[in-house]
Amino acid sequence: MWLTEFGGPEVLVAGDAPDPVPGDGQVLIQVAYANITFVETQVRAGTMDMFKLEPPAIPGNGVGGVVRAVGAGVDQAWLGKRVITSVGGSGGYAELAVAAAEGLYEVPGGVELDVAVALLADGRTAAVLLRTAGVRAGERVLVEAAAGGVGSLLVQLAKAAGASVVAAAGGERKLELARELGADAAVDYREPGWSKAAGPVDVVFDGVGGAVGREAFGLLGEGGRMLSYGLASGEAAGVPEEDAKARGVSLVQPQYTPRFMREGTEHVLAEAAAGRLRPVIGQRFPLERAADAHAAIETRGTVGKTLLEV
Repeated sequence: MWLTEFGGPEVLVAGDAPDPVPGDGQVLIQVAYANITFVETQVRAGTMDMFKLEPPAIPGNGVGGVVRAVGAGVDQAWLGKRVITSVGGSGGYAELAVAAAEGLYEVPGGVELDVAVALLADGRTAAVLLRTAGVRAGERVLVEAAAGGVGSLLVQLAKAAGASVVAAAGGERKLELARELGADAAVDYREPGWSKAAGPVDVVFDGVGGAVGREAFGLLGEGGRMLSYGLASGEAAGVPEEDAKARGVSLVQPQYTPRFMREGTEHVLAEAAAGRLRPVIGQRFPLERAADAHAAIETRGTVGKTLLEV
């Protein structure tokens, strides 16, 4: 799928490309599933400066599939293995993709490939967020966008850590999903006064930003922590540091170090293999309908993870 120019979902167009060839330290993956993140819709629209692509380009970062060839210096034992990985920010929406061998994760036995791909970006993000927040047993945690890819996993991981979880999402369908995943309470953040219904919390995982994030900040007291991981509203919560200090609240920056990311990915894969963690795959689209997948995400009609089937 080619990003022909910046714009709406329609700028994603199916087309051909030469088969990629793995270079030194790389492998060639026959892609079965490509992951889609909200950030990728912003990259496509041209509004995400941190991850800029120059059209024409093949977007996509997270993939899962089977290793079909290896480049120089790569262990031949990778051939034929089921893997998930990131491909460096582009090239994922395709039948074949190259990736660095050092970034591969072998999919454990008993874990389906689509499940593993659904855990790749969102799972490691959720694991790093939980680790950075230092969630403790008995604490009360608010998860915004609780029916989304990251949020649905945060609900499960926070519960496993012994916390009481308040899920915030938009609409009864999403609230019911959060309850099914173990949330102790669920509130609709589109309703006036939702924060009063949520009540005081010790930790806020802010996946929405904007007015919702700012209102969630008001639920924190002395010793509270707020971590932002998404901008579903289109803007950051923008809580002033001085306001946080005056309330004794920490605005915590997630530690997305390479080591934490690898450990987080390995942790969620192991939890899935043990049957203790399941990603919600709410939507699947054929590769050639990537534009429809982007449109669905942008209209907030999705729950959980959206995958492209190749």
